[in-house]
Amino acid sequence: MTDRPTAAGFRHQRAHLCALMASCALIGLAAPTSGMAQQAPTLQGLRGTTTSVPDTSTAAPAQTTPRRETDEAAIALDDDSLRRITNDALDAKRINLRQSPMDDRRALKKTNDDGTGIRLGTMILRPEVSQGISVERKSDSSGNRQNTTYWDNGLKGTLTSDWSRHELSVTGNGTWRQKIAGDSDNDPSGRVDATLRLDLADDMAARLTTGYGFSRESSTDPNAISNASVQSGVHQYSAGAVLSRDLGRLRGSVGIEFQRWTYTDARLSDGSLLSNSDRDRNAVTVSSRLGYEISPALAPFIEVSAGKTNYDQRFDSAGYQRSGNIYGAKAGIASDFGEKLRGEFAVGYKHASFEDSRLDGMGAMTLDSTINWSPHRGTDVALGLGTSIEPSTTAGISGDVAYALTAAVTHELRENLVARLSGGTTWRNYQNASQLNSLYYTAGAGLTYHLSRSLDLTADLTWERTRSDDGSNSRSITAGIGLKLKR
Repeated sequence: MTDRPTAAGFRHQRAHLCALMASCALIGLAAPTSGMAQQAPTLQGLRGTTTSVPDTSTAAPAQTTPRRETDEAAIALDDDSLRRITNDALDAKRINLRQSPMDDRRALKKTNDDGTGIRLGTMILRPEVSQGISVERKSDSSGNRQNTTYWDNGLKGTLTSDWSRHELSVTGNGTWRQKIAGDSDNDPSGRVDATLRLDLADDMAARLTTGYGFSRESSTDPNAISNASVQSGVHQYSAGAVLSRDLGRLRGSVGIEFQRWTYTDARLSDGSLLSNSDRDRNAVTVSSRLGYEISPALAPFIEVSAGKTNYDQRFDSAGYQRSGNIYGAKAGIASDFGEKLRGEFAVGYKHASFEDSRLDGMGAMTLDSTINWSPHRGTDVALGLGTSIEPSTTAGISGDVAYALTAAVTHELRENLVARLSGGTTWRNYQNASQLNSLYYTAGAGLTYHLSRSLDLTADLTWERTRSDDGSNSRSITAGIGLKLKR
């Protein structure tokens, strides 16, 4: 039999409940108010039910607290700054931090620094110095032979910018083949090119280029001096500007290019000098290109160009005026499949005319392409096809159309051993003098062994041959070994 609660027990429970309600009311008054009614606290009953407590905050007078200096600083902050500070405070004790939304991400600075160069402020320099020795053997159809040993000195480097916008790239390479023993003379060559890309507004970009190169004219060149012990040196200068813009799927560009060639004197076998200043000339070419993007990887295009060639001397040594105009047009397709395949192929037509009526104009179909293909990791294939109209120095001959095909393959045999294969051919076609047509072949092989991250051991073998329709031919073979120091 259970005992019934007494009057004293009821009074005790009622007193306990009143004390609990008073405590909840005091807690509600102590909390900061925001001008809106506070949610009434609830009490859990003995049998799992909740009992609402009447809201007493409306009956009590509003209480305010004095504003402190820290509150003034918080009010001065805008909403975004206050939200960022709050989030940082919450994230201070978290391991799995939240990901920022794409539209709230700050622009990151693009960097090209992979740890292989020398940082110079906002630029990165990657220099390369090579030293080696090579042996060259030449022979011609007349039975003449030349054996020469060279000490090869090479310098190569790239200087690239590390900017968030725009880009500057400077590339240079030079080789000084100093004769140690033999019949030929020193053989210097080199080239420096600079490209500045400016990222303009409205999907528009500008590209400015300039360059300089020097090389010794090859004895197999059709314009070379037959009885010269040292051929003429060729200085080539170039400068250009291209403005391009993307408009939806359309890709358009317009550009202008300036080129200049100057020739040094050739030394004859008797020691006298022969001037080639009548070959000095300038060329200005204006071109325009329009492409359409079928997909991100394929974009067909058409391109037209017009240029003028102007010689420093109105008449050459034979009394001909070789200044004239060149016009060209081509259509092709450009592809970009990432690292696997990229390049372009174009077919067109080019025509050259001369101021001298005794020189016939030249017209020819053109084939131009540059393809870079990587069938699998560690193997790269580069293919090139080019067409050019070359002026002649022979009296009564306008010039020739040269078709050049080149190929190069590099393959990693091991992590520290790379093999190289190269080859090419050039066919020079004279429209009015077929007996001068010539065919040039070249083939090469090489190995590069990485002794360390900064030092390579190289070995190369190159074979060249020239055959002309007049029966003359020449061949040469060169073998060399050297060390390459890079950063």
